[in-house]
Amino acid sequence: MSITFFLVRHALKEKAIGDVTLTDEGIKQAASTAKHFKYLPVTAIYSSPLRRAKETAECIAHTNKLQVAVDDRLRERANWGDLQGQTFEEFIAMWERGTYEPEYIPPIGDTSKQAGERLALLITQLAGEHPSQSNVVLVTHGGLITDFLVHHFPSHELNVLHPDFVSVQSQLIPECSVTTLSYDRGRFNIVDFASVDHLN
Repeated sequence: MSITFFLVRHALKEKAIGDVTLTDEGIKQAASTAKHFKYLPVTAIYSSPLRRAKETAECIAHTNKLQVAVDDRLRERANWGDLQGQTFEEFIAMWERGTYEPEYIPPIGDTSKQAGERLALLITQLAGEHPSQSNVVLVTHGGLITDFLVHHFPSHELNVLHPDFVSVQSQLIPECSVTTLSYDRGRFNIVDFASVDHLN
């Protein structure tokens, strides 16, 4: 039973603390991504609860005449503003430590390993809920996508995508990029990684 999952990073967001919205450029990116999916038989669209993801997902859903289902398991590992009083520099330091120390328990949010497992469990569950040949769009965050990939694929497979994938993972998922994943009988396969061809 093969199902295709499209892992979409949200569009460009405002550079500010908290649950921020998309920029004007981000809205254009979301519209281009929506047009891209218009030519695929999309079965369902799921989104992170954060505004930047929901706004991206709603644009895709509107173009494809679908409803967005919000799922907390698609949230980012941590979001700047979740920990009261945390400066941006402190947030980045916390994030980077979590990226390179998978078991590090931050003062707010998940470990990178927990985040990756959370996404894997969601995909597995959705695979059991949708019929074979379904195309499911998951609008989420770059960090969650790489957390999932790093913890569920061997390094030699990831290094085909980039020669030093783990070390530079935070730079590899541009806004509104699409990573295509197939799921068949409990096995994940990367079909396409962080594609932005639809934005050109």
